[in-house]
Amino acid sequence: MTFEYPYLLVLFLPLLYCLYRCKEKIEQGYFVHLSLFTTHTKWFRWEWIIKIATVVLLLSAISSPILIDKIDPLNRKGIDIVLSIDGSGSMNSSGFDEKTRDSRFAITQTIAQDFVMKRVEDNVGVVLFGDFAFIASPVTYEKEIVSEMIGYRAHGMAGQNTAIGEGITMGLRALQNSKAKSKIIILLTDGEHNSGRISPKDATALAKEHGVKVYTIGIGKKGEFDKTLLEKIADESDGHFFAAYNKDELQKVYNEINSLEQSNIKSREYQVKDYYFQWPLVGAFLLLFFLLWQRSRA
Repeated sequence: MTFEYPYLLVLFLPLLYCLYRCKEKIEQGYFVHLSLFTTHTKWFRWEWIIKIATVVLLLSAISSPILIDKIDPLNRKGIDIVLSIDGSGSMNSSGFDEKTRDSRFAITQTIAQDFVMKRVEDNVGVVLFGDFAFIASPVTYEKEIVSEMIGYRAHGMAGQNTAIGEGITMGLRALQNSKAKSKIIILLTDGEHNSGRISPKDATALAKEHGVKVYTIGIGKKGEFDKTLLEKIADESDGHFFAAYNKDELQKVYNEINSLEQSNIKSREYQVKDYYFQWPLVGAFLLLFFLLWQRSRA
């Protein structure tokens, strides 16, 4: 909740000063029994409180209080993306970056987290796969949560094998309630399909049926990942295949995907504003009518 014209609130003190200085002219009179005017004195104090409240409400109304919806994913028209990341044992291998001894998974995690935070207008989810696949984070606009869950890989949970078919299928399940016009899965692996009950062929056909593009990324040394399979998955789902043999190349891959899949709008252009100026305005008028009614009785 905020004000559309907050700078108008600085008028409060000048208006309050004017209200104090512009006193009614009261003719002097002399009375013996002053106790008869005790009730009037109390009302006089309440009258000042009501006048101040009226000024506050009028000033609030002209400052236009608004409620800005910035986080509701239903108000976003971006792309729904699922990062399907290989979490098998081979991703623990080092040597992907000559400068550090970080594992392939750790390097992938850092680059993918940076990619997620750049997708300002989009909803993103995370799937991890090894012997089987599971949804680490549902498709959501909460980038901080998604970024955190990219690194969620309990020791041995994903297993030692690579179920690429289930990695795609679980990504489709994460997208099943998506109403976005553009939906993509970015599947990253350093191995060959050798596990799972769903074949990559069937999973790719299902992705094509639901209009989901699959971008495939093979990382590691040449010959470690199934380039032919990853190319076929990408080609049949209208996606793209990328190969990255080191950290720098993987960074370039995510940068290229980021440029290929751009949302048509900026989030700041799609903020929903609810206006509430009418409520303080109604309150101010009610207090004014009450003051006039009291004056008419005097």
